[in-house]
Amino acid sequence: MSTVAVFNKASPFDTLQRWLPKLVVAPSMLLILVGFYGYILWTFILSFTNSSFMPSYKWVGVQQYVRLLDNDRWWVASKNLVLFGGMFIAISLILGVFLAVLLDQRIRKEGFIRTIYLYPMALSMIVTGTAWKWLLNPGLGLDKMLRDWGWEGFRLDWLVDQERVVYCLVIAAVWQASGFVMAMFLAGLRGVDQSIIRAAQVDGASLPTIYLRIVLPSLRPVFFSAFMILAHISIKSFDLVAAMTAGGPGYSSDLPAMFMYSFTFSRGQMGIGSASAMLMLGAILTILVPYLYSELRNKRHD
Repeated sequence: MSTVAVFNKASPFDTLQRWLPKLVVAPSMLLILVGFYGYILWTFILSFTNSSFMPSYKWVGVQQYVRLLDNDRWWVASKNLVLFGGMFIAISLILGVFLAVLLDQRIRKEGFIRTIYLYPMALSMIVTGTAWKWLLNPGLGLDKMLRDWGWEGFRLDWLVDQERVVYCLVIAAVWQASGFVMAMFLAGLRGVDQSIIRAAQVDGASLPTIYLRIVLPSLRPVFFSAFMILAHISIKSFDLVAAMTAGGPGYSSDLPAMFMYSFTFSRGQMGIGSASAMLMLGAILTILVPYLYSELRNKRHD
């Protein structure tokens, strides 16, 4: 009887121990459900309403999506996203891999150089956009400095050129993200079995061949992870555009995130803004779902 009594006295404590992890995690889970998934659902609902400056729940079906797809500014933003995203991802990956391979040679002052490459990632996109806006401004940046030095024929006026302003966004974004990509690949390279590299060298393979045919193909998960992160950055890019060009000249440097903000909060067309936000989410899912499916299938086969 005494043993049963002790067990009964201990049972509330055991129950508390069992429920304590759930109670600790519950606020965070609730915040995610309401602040993330809840707002996604709310935006989805608003995209089917005639909401303007304030939310309205008068159902209009797919009318906002039709208006969005008839909007020239949306197609300019989408075209810019393809150009900006494609160049940003490709150049960041190539430059990041190159820097990682360079640092993997155990060069002198590696820690100092790695810090320099990683420093831009510590800055916010607002700071990056503002700094590159000054550098590329024809009136006060590199253009003016080189002409003052005697290069009268030099012109770097891309920031005010409707056809080239998107490339300015690419330059700033690559400057910030390539160091992060370098760090990801450098961590992957340091995890490669050195005996494989030594065996390839004994067989007479050159260093470029070893990296291109043996080492880098083994870093497929790092490639996918870097691609996913860069694609996510490019699709949701707003602060860089806001700080650097504000979508101008005109709306020639608009990206979908800038379009969504402008129509939702400045123009009072919340319905169209919500529809554009859902299409952006769809673009992210188009990239994310196949990747997750591939990873889960590979783990199942393993």
